[in-house]
Amino acid sequence: MSKMMRAARLHTEGQPFQVDNVPVPDVRPTDVLVEVKAAGVVPNLRNVVTHYSEWFPFLPLPKLPAIYGLDSAGVVAAVGSQVRSGIKVGDRVYVNPGLSCGSCIACRRGDNVNCTAYTFQGYFGFGPGSQKLFEDYPYGGFGQYLTAPASNLVVLPESITFEQGARFGYLGTSYSALRKAQFSPGQTVLVDGGTGTLGLGAVILALAMGAAKVFATGRNKALLSKLKQLDARVVPIELGVRPTADVVMEATDGYGVDVLIETLGPNAPPATVLDAFNGLRRGGKAVNIGGVAEPIPLEPFPLMCLQKSYIGSLWFTTAEGQDMANMAHAGTLDLGVFEHERFTLDQVNEALEAVDKRGGGFTNVVIMH
Repeated sequence: MSKMMRAARLHTEGQPFQVDNVPVPDVRPTDVLVEVKAAGVVPNLRNVVTHYSEWFPFLPLPKLPAIYGLDSAGVVAAVGSQVRSGIKVGDRVYVNPGLSCGSCIACRRGDNVNCTAYTFQGYFGFGPGSQKLFEDYPYGGFGQYLTAPASNLVVLPESITFEQGARFGYLGTSYSALRKAQFSPGQTVLVDGGTGTLGLGAVILALAMGAAKVFATGRNKALLSKLKQLDARVVPIELGVRPTADVVMEATDGYGVDVLIETLGPNAPPATVLDAFNGLRRGGKAVNIGGVAEPIPLEPFPLMCLQKSYIGSLWFTTAEGQDMANMAHAGTLDLGVFEHERFTLDQVNEALEAVDKRGGGFTNVVIMH
């Protein structure tokens, strides 16, 4: 194996990536070296590398020059001396980029996502300890190789392509949200923003988990029609025609849905979020994974009387990632809905442009190594 590799690095915030030659990272005892085959170009990346230092100064970014790339799928090229079972050279894997310190109270109780230093490898962090984790794992998916803790690997069967594996980040976010809502087979779900990248994931996962009916909102009629074609259980709702809550209540005989997955992004108006929330049944649970930026005026007293819950969910565990791989291999989770747009590493800046012009959540933009 060569000691050098090619990687697309960001040298200046807001400027294009450039491809450099950098050393292949060394493997520490509990880590693995992964040869990246596909790296997802997530819709929010442009904001992260252009605006996050201004918009969210409390979220640490890796020091420049930095190798970005949140979602990576590839093949294990080497294992550390203390990786003794479960993972071996040649395994096809998805790398969960969620890094934690391993020793704080949250980590010691197995709640790594709530580590105060939680960090997305190849993306951004959430606490003052993130910079140290960036230094420990400085390579993201836009490099030919990366190192990661062995405990962060989801083993991918041959039935899952590397392009599909590189979509696991946004899929896992939706899956974890459904689990936090205690969703169970036979229940109903409303996915607010169902035509987007997060939303489509929530739709297909709810179907895979046995939803009786999946309501999905969106503004693009063509994309709503594509959602409807996925399964007879999908009920598309065009935003702006009728209140979402009215449509849901009418379709459920006034009962409401069991679960709301809120996937609308930072620029979504709070009124749209409240409209969807009003479609929840008594005791229903709403989970926000889209990150609406403006305050949402939820009144505590009605919330208490109706026993509704509004929950925030950030990411997913490696175990949840393995659940998804197993569901896809079993045929219950359909990953064939994605339309892959493939770019070489040298075309990384063109890939960013393609993400901005994508056709909703069905488009999956990936860098192929």
